[in-house]
Amino acid sequence: MAGSPVSGEAVRRDGLGAAAEEEDRWARLLPELVAEVVRRVEASDGERWPARKDVVSCASVCRRWCDAAATVVRPLPESGKITFPASLKQPGPKDFPIQCFIKRNKKNSTFYLYLGLTNTIKDKGKFLMAAKRFKRGAHTEYIISLDADDPSQGNNAYVGKLRSDFWGTNFKIYDSKPPYDGAKASSTRSIRQFGSRRISPQVSSGNFDVGQVSYKYNLLKSRGPRRMLCNMECPSVQETWENSLKVKSLRRTGTTVLSNKVPRWHEHLQCWCLNFHGRVTVASVKNFQLVATADPSHPDSVGDEETVLLQFGKVDTDIFTMDYRQPLSAFQAFAICLSSFGTKLACE
Repeated sequence: MAGSPVSGEAVRRDGLGAAAEEEDRWARLLPELVAEVVRRVEASDGERWPARKDVVSCASVCRRWCDAAATVVRPLPESGKITFPASLKQPGPKDFPIQCFIKRNKKNSTFYLYLGLTNTIKDKGKFLMAAKRFKRGAHTEYIISLDADDPSQGNNAYVGKLRSDFWGTNFKIYDSKPPYDGAKASSTRSIRQFGSRRISPQVSSGNFDVGQVSYKYNLLKSRGPRRMLCNMECPSVQETWENSLKVKSLRRTGTTVLSNKVPRWHEHLQCWCLNFHGRVTVASVKNFQLVATADPSHPDSVGDEETVLLQFGKVDTDIFTMDYRQPLSAFQAFAICLSSFGTKLACE
């Protein structure tokens, strides 16, 4: 005999009750014991993806386990490891780059960012973010999201966006959360608050200007390398994963100015060349390396023409490598690289 609706509802209540009881059992464990469990999980094959997903699973058990993970797992600038979604808004390590790659799908104008797990072109990688290109009147927008299937501004997984002018030579980067206390949202339409995959919980979402990318006029047109200049509001190195969970105060760090490293003309190959140390294998006008340059508005600022903070280049028809380091975050690096796609009417 089929069960009545009342009995079915009772079964559902019993199931929910059992789940709540199971969660409560895990939540009652001593914080010191939970921290030790997380520490051992990370030490036991949890250093790299895909095994590192076990660390994320520990943080997803309940609030106590999440707090323990926040104290055990070191932030990206210190550990050099991307673990939680908050890592995508943290600056990279100082002493070495985070190696990623971008896959382009021309059919649906979508770009996918992956964390590199091996150094081969067949590397499947760990998915980080996706961006979809939209035409908005005279402007082009790239909506950046944690959702690989539905990158949209109305989605709970919205991270930020890149917006170009008509000529495709000047871009603005917008973050979905304020980069520092007191930051004002732009006039572009705001979006809903983050859901389960939000970058930083409890922070209202909107569109905050965090950077500009400009491509300068090139006298040699398509025969010469592009000239780039970036002004970025970079994240604070002091803001850790724990801070981003608890939404502590965010201080303004100032503007970082980046420019492309000038390539040299190779007489034998008859082309402009940069040393990508084997990470770029196909010649393309999109390839670039960015270094820190002195800020004209601050006479005491010092540039560094040798240390490459972001490099981007082609390795296959629709595959590009992206390597970044401090002070840039993965989100900012991805946005800068997206600006390289598309025709630059005033430059080419």
